[in-house]
Amino acid sequence: MKELILIAIGSALVNNVVLSQFLGLCPFLGVSKKVKTAAGMGAAVIFVITLASFVAAIIYDFVLVKFDITYLKTIVFILVIAALVQFVEMFLKKFMVSLYESLGVYLPLITTNCAVLGVALVNVQKSYTILTSVVNGLATAVGFTVAIVILAGIREKIEYNDIPRPFQGMPIVLVTAGLMAIAFCGFSGLL
Repeated sequence: MKELILIAIGSALVNNVVLSQFLGLCPFLGVSKKVKTAAGMGAAVIFVITLASFVAAIIYDFVLVKFDITYLKTIVFILVIAALVQFVEMFLKKFMVSLYESLGVYLPLITTNCAVLGVALVNVQKSYTILTSVVNGLATAVGFTVAIVILAGIREKIEYNDIPRPFQGMPIVLVTAGLMAIAFCGFSGLL
């Protein structure tokens, strides 16, 4: 149990997928204009990464290793992620139309979000069990959600500030994300 807690804290805060590994920056920067949209994207990413970690671990352990075709792991993981994202997209389109429309083009981008694939590959690289893979995936996704919601909150606040012209728009967002990354470095002594 202690190992799972350490993995969860490490994945969510210390090795935050966006702020220390720099994976998943496209949705992080693109969907972080409003807190509500960012939280919706975070929820979708939590679902996809957690489920992808589970399915990828099962397929890796019971198919790829069993038939000695582990060299196909990247292709197989991409296919699993694409299928899961399509499932999420259909669900949101049917039951949460406003969130589906607000996410726009960024929802299909979860398929190409390198954070999702990165988590699946890290799980394999570190020889995590199925349970540990799911915990790592969930914690990583929660860390992504925390980061994107914090950035969205800051972006909503600085929208009404007097920002020098060269820094308006994406430059101030990148500066803010950089400062957040520095702040998250403070968690490195936690473990």
